[in-house]
Amino acid sequence: MSESQNPTDVDVSVIVVNYNTAHLLKDMRDALKASTGQLKVETIIVDNASRDDSVSLLKHEFSDAKLIFNDRNLGFGRANNQGLAVATGRYILLLNTDAFVAPDTLMKTVTFMNAHEEFGILGVRLVGRDGVLQPCCRYFPTPWNLFVNRTGLHRMFPRTRMVDDMGWDHASVRECDWVIGCYYLIRRAVIDQVGLFDPRYFLYSEEVDHCHSSKSAGWKVVYFPDTTVVHIGGESAKSDSPLSASGQISSLQIESELLYFRKHHGISGAMTALALSSIADVVIAVKNAVRGRWERVNEANKHLSLYWASVFSTRLGSRPTR
Repeated sequence: MSESQNPTDVDVSVIVVNYNTAHLLKDMRDALKASTGQLKVETIIVDNASRDDSVSLLKHEFSDAKLIFNDRNLGFGRANNQGLAVATGRYILLLNTDAFVAPDTLMKTVTFMNAHEEFGILGVRLVGRDGVLQPCCRYFPTPWNLFVNRTGLHRMFPRTRMVDDMGWDHASVRECDWVIGCYYLIRRAVIDQVGLFDPRYFLYSEEVDHCHSSKSAGWKVVYFPDTTVVHIGGESAKSDSPLSASGQISSLQIESELLYFRKHHGISGAMTALALSSIADVVIAVKNAVRGRWERVNEANKHLSLYWASVFSTRLGSRPTR
């Protein structure tokens, strides 16, 4: 595999999707600028119809960035696709507004990718504001590994590869299935071959799906531990918006899960996911009812209701709802 045949003097195109996170934009930008080193970087910011001061801030203080303003929230994947349409870099970096790179992050990750052409997508070591390590080197979800994780049965099936395998020191370079979209470095040749995100996903599972398609095309996904990005997480979801309405986030997670299983595992995979998820909800509800934990019983019942509602609205994962 080789790089794109269209040469460019831009090393990295950084695409940032913003949704009601004006309070983070300057810090994100300043950390990014401190990390560019000798690289030529262009920044592309896509605003998803923010309701806070984001639009005014971007227009007045981000004149050096390419700005795209949407009149409605298009979701994470579609907005990144918009940014890609105007990106010219040899690499594409998807960066969250709540992800703050270290001074060495950009140079180290690009240098590593330049030296290892077999890797198409790279993620880094992620920690929270408190310095606690976050899951950042993940394996593909399956109906089975999600089931054993939710029911607490994973100890009985130690050979099952869990999505978030945290049982190692995270200090070594490691090939994995997928990495988190908050710092997601992609080789241009991968984009040329498989594109970016499937627009059917409004929110969640976009990077899982993209890594799956990229690995199927022969590229490798790598976790790179030699730099750290501070990832706060969940800032857009906390904002005053329709997405914050009760059940919206959970519904979107479930819908994306069904779309993913139907796409990559067929109708039998989607039906297996439905069956195992329903069994897990019943098991969780019964176990917590015996212990008198009624709040958790209600959560399990709510999840079961949302899952079945999504099954009907998506026709068992065959179509998105938004």
